[in-house]
Order: sequence, then C-alpha cells, then structure tokens
Amino acid sequence: MFENLQIFQKRYEELGQKLCLPEIAGDQTKFAALMKEYKDLEPLVSTYGEYEKVQKKLSEAQELLESGDRELHDLALTDREEAQEEIKHLTEKINILLLPKDPNDEKNVIVEIRGGAGGEEAALFSAVLYRMYTMYAQSRNWQTELLNLNETELGGCKEVTFQISGAGAYSRLKYESGVHRVQRVPETETQGRIHTSTATVAVLPEADEVELVIDPKDLQIDTFRSSGAGGQHINKTSSAIRITHLPTGTVVECQDERSQYKNKDKAMRVLRSRLFEMEQRKHDEAIAENRRSQVGTGDRSERIRTYNYPQSRVTDHRIGLTLYKLEDVLNGSLDQLIDPLIAADRTLQLEKSMRSSEHEN
Repeated sequence: MFENLQIFQKRYEELGQKLCLPEIAGDQTKFAALMKEYKDLEPLVSTYGEYEKVQKKLSEAQELLESGDRELHDLALTDREEAQEEIKHLTEKINILLLPKDPNDEKNVIVEIRGGAGGEEAALFSAVLYRMYTMYAQSRNWQTELLNLNETELGGCKEVTFQISGAGAYSRLKYESGVHRVQRVPETETQGRIHTSTATVAVLPEADEVELVIDPKDLQIDTFRSSGAGGQHINKTSSAIRITHLPTGTVVECQDERSQYKNKDKAMRVLRSRLFEMEQRKHDEAIAENRRSQVGTGDRSERIRTYNYPQSRVTDHRIGLTLYKLEDVLNGSLDQLIDPLIAADRTLQLEKSMRSSEHEN
C-alpha cells in the first residue's frame, strides 16, 4: 500500500510542476484536466504526509524507551501510545481514500419524482420531496432547472423531473434513489386517520453526448399541446414534446417550456441520462457482488426512507438511522442523513476490499 502512496505523491508533485508551465496554463482543456487530477490526489497525499510525520514521532518515542532514560520514560510511553492511535486512524483514512471512486460522482444529476401509492396524497408528498431537494441544492450552492412538471389541481406533482448541477452532486444524491414513504394525516381526512403514501425517486447521472450516442433513426418524436392544472399554463400551440426511444421503449415527455426547441433539448437530456443508467444497470447486474456491497444507490423498488409527521420522525431503513428532525430534513437539511449513508457505504467497500486482499494473499 505504501509503495503505491509514494507513487501518488510523486505524481502529485509532478502535476504541481506541470500546472506552472506556460504551455499548460494556456491550454484550458489540458489545464482543467490536470487540475482535477491534482485536486483529487490532494487529500490522499496530505494524509500520507501526516502519516509519515506520526511514524517519525513513533520511531523517536521508541528510541527513547529503548535508551533506558528513566526521566523521559513516561513521556516517551505517552508519545508512543498517542502515535499508535494516530497511525491507526490515519491508516483507516488512507484505506478509504484509496477505494476506487465512482466515475459518476462529479456529474450533475437528473432527478425524477413520481407519486406512488396514495393518489392525491402521494402527489402532494412528491411536491414536498421536490421542495426538499431544491432547498438542499440551494444550501450547497448548486443550480436547479425544472425539466418537466405534471401538476394536480391541489398543487401536488404526479411527476416532476429536474436537473441539479454542481460539484459532486451525484456523489451525494445517488443515495436518494428508491421508494420514500410518508405517514401523516391528509388535509382531506375528516376522521384524523394517519395515511401511508409513497413516492418514487430516481437519481440519474447526467450523460454527455460523447458518452452516449443516440441514433436519430431510433427516435420517434411527437408534439402535442401542453396540459396541466388550472389552465393558465396550457399552451395553444403544440410545443410539448414526447420522445420515444424505439429499441428500449423508453418515453420522455417535456412540456415546461413554451418553446418546442427548448422542450426537445430538455427531453433529450433526460432520455440520454435514462439510457445511460440502463447501461450501467446491465453492467452492475453482470457483477452482482458489487451491487450487493453498496448501501442502496439505485434500486427504485427499494423502500429506503419513512417520513412520519405525527412523531416528527425520519427513518432511513438501509442503515437503521432515525432522526426526530422531520422539519429540518424537509427544509433541505439532508446532510445529516447523507453523511452517515456515505460512511456506511465506504465501510462496506472497505470490508470488501480487505476480504479481497486476504483472498489474494
């Protein structure tokens, strides 16, 4: 492991020198690529530097203990114990930093929320989730763009599709895919009974045109008039777009814009990301062990979380985490759920990596 770390350190220093060269600084594409690699290596190289300092401290403490100096014995013993504890912590941190990264982690995401079981109440809950994610994006200075919205008369969302753009968006939001369940008393309930409804969330990494080439011959593109609640948003012209990908039967609609061209552009972005995700799923199924060793990051049929209004409780079923901070969470304070999910996922990956190493040895 530490031989590899020295290689990373050498590469980091090499990149630092290259980034100072005028010919690199003048080439924006090359500069951006090298800077990304440099920043990706920085946490690992920095932690390795700390590790080497602590190793030196441990060696010095050990030498003092072996010297037989009684006056410094207790101090050296304390230093050794502290150094050993620090080394243990830094070794764990390095192991995590060495884990292979998800190549999609830095991508923007397209989020699709659909009302599930529960009719109008499910649609209203979908609108609550949409608000929660937009507020979370705002807290991280990410940008959101509405791609498609199918509203109900009461202000719910039968379906809403939107894009979140920002550094590391997929790395954090990928854990949100799955079935979200709500338990509350609907406004329309006269008896005060608690109803259970669901909404499905799908988080797709945005696919670039280069990553996924779609043959225009495989597309059926239809136009129609926009529809929605109230009537004030309904277009008199056929500006809404429906794109069908014939080989897979995937259908995408977009009617949020009054421009047919803009709707088509948005629909193509969603279609590209859906097809990209389908390809990823095929790959994941081919290596099922990898799918099993993840903390739910993609299965739309998996019930991942329950939002209980009467108890102000949020429970993430994948890691058994319960918080009595429902209002905070619904107002976009999602890091208190996402951080533990990331930690649990890394632990599972680390255990898998260690098992593989033991098997090889």
